Amino acid sequence: MCSRPTSTACRSHQRLSSQEVTVSSQGEETRQAGEDKQQESKARIPSLVEAQAEALRAAKDAAAARGEKRAPRGLGGKRVITLAEADATQEALFAKRERVYPREVHGLLANWRVAMVAVTLGIYYFLPWINWGAGRQAFLIDLPGRKFNLFFWTFWPQDLFYLSAVLIISALSLFLFTAIAGRLWCGYTCPQTVWTEVFLWIERKIDGDRNKQMKLAAGPWTREKIVKRTVKHAAWVTFSAWTGFTFVGYFTPIRELTVWVATLSLGPWETFWILFYSAATYGNAGWLREQVCIYMCPYARFQSAMFDRDTLIISYDGKRGDPRGSRGRKADHKVKGLGDCIDCTLCVQVCPTGIDIRDGLQYQCIACGACIDVCNTVMDKMNYPQGLVRYTTQNELEGGKPRKLWRPRVLVYTGLLAAITATLIGAVILRTPLGLDVLRDRATLFRETPDGLVENVYLLKLMNMDHRTHRYAISAKGIDGIQVQTKEPWVSVASGEVAEFPVSLLAHPGALRGGSQAVTFMVQAESDPKLRVEEETRFIGPR
Repeated sequence: MCSRPTSTACRSHQRLSSQEVTVSSQGEETRQAGEDKQQESKARIPSLVEAQAEALRAAKDAAAARGEKRAPRGLGGKRVITLAEADATQEALFAKRERVYPREVHGLLANWRVAMVAVTLGIYYFLPWINWGAGRQAFLIDLPGRKFNLFFWTFWPQDLFYLSAVLIISALSLFLFTAIAGRLWCGYTCPQTVWTEVFLWIERKIDGDRNKQMKLAAGPWTREKIVKRTVKHAAWVTFSAWTGFTFVGYFTPIRELTVWVATLSLGPWETFWILFYSAATYGNAGWLREQVCIYMCPYARFQSAMFDRDTLIISYDGKRGDPRGSRGRKADHKVKGLGDCIDCTLCVQVCPTGIDIRDGLQYQCIACGACIDVCNTVMDKMNYPQGLVRYTTQNELEGGKPRKLWRPRVLVYTGLLAAITATLIGAVILRTPLGLDVLRDRATLFRETPDGLVENVYLLKLMNMDHRTHRYAISAKGIDGIQVQTKEPWVSVASGEVAEFPVSLLAHPGALRGGSQAVTFMVQAESDPKLRVEEETRFIGPR
């Protein structure tokens, strides 16, 4: 303890003592705060994401302790989707779009895709120009005329059954095809894919390859960029206009439509639909592209209901490809502990929807096979076996099980499709393009003629559902000696028309059995004896 007259040394000693007390108190406060924080963290209720992540870690540890290599799964053996993944997916739905610039790829599947584009577009653009007979378009949905020309058939509103059967067959065919081969429809014949391929081809011819397109898009608006953009969009608009014109040509005779366009005399409806379908083609194939497949197409959403573990899908072989890493061509990657994947990301660059197939099966994949072609090219250059990315099934990929083609759902789809198709074909073959309705004259049940015969009067409605005009003869049977009276011996009915005309039946009273008995009208074409129809009615006479 310092006395009063002490000098500077004593005062320094006092200052040091006070600093030690301050530091000691601060350390005590820090330790106390740490203990409080630990107690608070122990008492805090974890979030759902944290709780689920902790549960999955515990399940993985338990599975590893049991010697199981497969990740733990939820009810039904399906992988558990964590809340973190769900939140990431939800955020991706509202993320700003990053434009996809698919790299051009060459290979077997690319050649098949080009061939399917040529076939489908060839059918679409040239089918309306085919005639079946003089001046009769082979494929025409004539809404004002209420008829549908399909080569040598002509269908009318009375034939709605056939249209319903065709729609059912189309749906079942899609279900069957998807269950067996996955989304090959999307990758090779879907209109969105087909027209996008054409627009991409135009873009590459004008803007250049992928790198040049990205450089041009990021660069300033120079004269070169303005010229290329103008030429590209002019080509897109021209192709879209041709598409819209052809679409309307399926509903309006295309040769008449051509004259109307050339003379600027289009009607309002033709003008509207040509512009609407042209704009839809330009927008979907030129601007939206993969957004249509990812967000607008319902098929991508319900395809999982038609998939099973034996459905053909495009998959990356993770057992063979991982761990990924770059290496030289002559390097022994197995010594380095690497898989066959060199992590070049070319499979991502060629994908038209911009996904990474190495992340597993995704609903955005349209099964076009571009990643297979480019990966096989890389494998050839590295002297590795092809098939790191390939068409396969989940059973083949995970367990090496052979693929089962005839599964229960395939058998059900095939049986239903075969039955409905056979019924439709039989109905079309046996179909008679002639309709007959018989209406009795309700004003008079019967009357007796001066010759002593019994007369019944009927109104016949005759519909010619053929594509040609026919003359028909009318006869009757069911009563001995029955006579048919008409104004003309032959009735002429034009294609698609319904003719109404009165007909009288005369019978001898002695030939009648009771007050009412069945008679049958028969109508037969003059030029084709096989074109005939019969309709039964009642003949009423005195008791």
